[in-house]
Amino acid sequence: MFTSITGRPFRLSAGARPRRITTILAILASSVLAWAAAVPAASAAVIPVPGAGADYGPVPAAPMSPVRVITAGGMPGWQITLIALAAALAAATAAVVLDRARAGRRAASTG
Repeated sequence: MFTSITGRPFRLSAGARPRRITTILAILASSVLAWAAAVPAASAAVIPVPGAGADYGPVPAAPMSPVRVITAGGMPGWQITLIALAAALAAATAAVVLDRARAGRRAASTG
């Protein structure tokens, strides 16, 4: 993958390894999100299987009956908790990665 003029193998710097891992994780996360967005759209159409001797096509409408729709606004508490937990975890991870990168640069410049 990498070649060197001196013949010694190429080594990643201390800062390149976390960046590479972060890039790989970002690619994986975005591909999972894209897959999760595409699955409901792909399975939205339900094709009914006709009975014996019936043709494919729309199903005859059933007699109308009154339907009471009850809706409540807002987001469930468990979703709010999950979002807050994910945000805190992401912030803590970013803080640790940045702190280690800064400490590595400080140690490299003084030595």
